[in-house]
Amino acid sequence: MQLFKLIAALALALYASGARAEDAKDSSLEDLAKAAQNPIADMVSVPFQNVTAFRVGPYRQTADILNIQPVVPFHLNEDWNLITRTTIPVVSQVRSSQFHGPMLGIGDVNQILAFSPANSGSVIWGVGPTISYPTASERLLGAEKWSAGPTFVALFTPDPWVVGVLANNIWSFSGSHQRERVSQMMAQYFINYNFSDGSYISSSPIVTANWAGNGRDRWVVPVGGGVGRLFLIEGQAVDAQIGAYYNVVRPESGPRWQVRFDLSFLFPK
Repeated sequence: MQLFKLIAALALALYASGARAEDAKDSSLEDLAKAAQNPIADMVSVPFQNVTAFRVGPYRQTADILNIQPVVPFHLNEDWNLITRTTIPVVSQVRSSQFHGPMLGIGDVNQILAFSPANSGSVIWGVGPTISYPTASERLLGAEKWSAGPTFVALFTPDPWVVGVLANNIWSFSGSHQRERVSQMMAQYFINYNFSDGSYISSSPIVTANWAGNGRDRWVVPVGGGVGRLFLIEGQAVDAQIGAYYNVVRPESGPRWQVRFDLSFLFPK
């Protein structure tokens, strides 16, 4: 039911955007779309990302994660910015065994702190720490560990493209001794082709590796893509995107397919 509600909401938003977008210049819509695709853009934004994964776990059920990801930049001085990106996951977990049924709650919060040059050249980049906090509302929804590591972002924007990568790796350094250590890598490459009306074609799979796992249980490697559009609602910039990804490498109990919906509210200067 939640999946169909999201589809309906996005379809309504995209339909309603047509008349309102005509009042804005095409170039401004394309520029805003490209800024929305930049993970370290000097702009406040509030993205909502919903990931629905199919046939998960031993009972092959549907899991869902809503990631709330506010991005807030800080101007440290004339040369450097600090871009903060906080991910708050709302997790709908499937039944994992006859003793552990489905559950809904907050997962572990992750925060990226990226230092980026205020005046970038042809390559926009940022580097800094990423931290995972043991904030899960239920034991099975988190790692019960404090974890941290480096993060790196790099992209370039030759018109009409936005191409780049966001990668990090975290290791646990404190927390419950009854839980396994955390050693995880995340790498998201993104390729976007933008049109002048604010619409675009995108591929941005998220590759993960659990270094504490063994064999095929270590990697999740998706391929796929989707479409999106930047539009205005009463002057408010909104970016909507939908995509589908197939996991060509996945754990034995992992999903083959996932559908991702992104809805971002942008607050340019």
